[in-house]
Amino acid sequence: MADTTMKKTYITHMPDKPGALLRAVDIISRLGINITRVSYNKSLDTNTLFIDVCGDAEKIEEASEHLSGLGYLSEGSNAEIILLEFKLEDKAGTLRPVLELIESRNFNISYINSQSEGGDCQHFKMGLYVDDPSVIKDFLDSAARFCEVRILNYDRIEKNLDNTVFYITFANSISEKFSFDRAQMNCLLSDSNRIMMLLEEQNEPPLKTFEAVEKYAGFIAASRGENFTPRISRFDFPDFTVHVVEPACGSNISVIEKGGRLLFVDTGFAIYENEMKKALESAIPGFSGMDKECIISHADIDHCGLLHWFDKVWVSRTSYENFRLENAKENNFREQNPLHEPHCHIMKLMSEYSPPDLSRLCIINEQEPDLTQPLSFIGVFEFEGLKFDVYEGAGGHAKGEIVAKGSNNDLLITGDILVNAKGFLPEQAEFNLLSPYLMTSVNMDSTLASAERRAVVSLAKSSNSFVLPGHGTPFRLGER
Repeated sequence: MADTTMKKTYITHMPDKPGALLRAVDIISRLGINITRVSYNKSLDTNTLFIDVCGDAEKIEEASEHLSGLGYLSEGSNAEIILLEFKLEDKAGTLRPVLELIESRNFNISYINSQSEGGDCQHFKMGLYVDDPSVIKDFLDSAARFCEVRILNYDRIEKNLDNTVFYITFANSISEKFSFDRAQMNCLLSDSNRIMMLLEEQNEPPLKTFEAVEKYAGFIAASRGENFTPRISRFDFPDFTVHVVEPACGSNISVIEKGGRLLFVDTGFAIYENEMKKALESAIPGFSGMDKECIISHADIDHCGLLHWFDKVWVSRTSYENFRLENAKENNFREQNPLHEPHCHIMKLMSEYSPPDLSRLCIINEQEPDLTQPLSFIGVFEFEGLKFDVYEGAGGHAKGEIVAKGSNNDLLITGDILVNAKGFLPEQAEFNLLSPYLMTSVNMDSTLASAERRAVVSLAKSSNSFVLPGHGTPFRLGER
């Protein structure tokens, strides 16, 4: 059932006689509506009171009719109250430009409260009485040029999406989670708008786009610090051990331990660097002092956030080229797809991604891939006596993706060509629904991606092959 709760500010004009306010409160309370604030400003009118309420939309409409019947509401008035918070530097003179801007628009201040945060900024809450709501957009555009503005009593569902109020509220909501500066906020808004326009062409409601971006941000931010609680598994083989860390957001991090050395398969999001280090130190005794290298299944942002940990990172030649483009400040291969570009930009921003140093990258290719085939052999990779035949995909999920099949062991590294969706934790399943929506598909070519999945199964040495997928818990191929 849809939530019909709304907020409203009544601008009431009451007779100057006993019991006038009581009658209004009785009407509102009988309908189960909560009064959240009452404000009186004699500079506007000695009989004017502002009553903020929150409750069911139909009940609020009914209360409005009763208050109008008493003559407490101005009929035909377009005046509105908007409650704002201005974040200002805690020094002399910073409030003056705000007050001058308010005066220039002929707004009256119905409520004001200031609070120092004990740091270098102060928050001023103001309720502004606006005779002509059409000028609010221009006012907010002007205010946002010299300070951060939050809208505190705005019901976005009732407004047009191109309203400045909506965008400021949206950007501030996400900025609070990641401490974005003004430039980063502008990038976020720009790319969110681009996603919205792409999805509108598929008849998706525009508001749904922004809700999905906020939800995406919420997942990433909520998993930080003590809330980083990945599933950690250990699998023992005759002469090596595999540790797998599955965070709620981002790729699996699989670590093969052999001979006192560690081989990482992918590294997850950069934003979880400290949390990931702590988890691995707990799972692998002596982790910090062990020699480490990495092989990546493909160059997507959620798999490559921590490549700076390693002096040696094994990649396909195509993935190397992907990183070269990023280092040159050009669009990588996925970003060259207009459907994927804005989401990739948002993902980089929220996950604190930066491309790896090219000098750390080691190219696997002994021969060029045959891109007419779903998978084609490109070379052999070896780690502490564990040998892998490496195959490059034709780019169904991502250009440069690889599959590594153990030639003297049962391991099969598949990245996102073959994932274990049935093995997702609930929070992983929910998070992993967002990217396909925001990009229309996580695959570059879904038909080709299906062909690659079938080729992986055919490639496996046996149904006993132990699959290390890009997402979801590892599994024996025959158990899938």
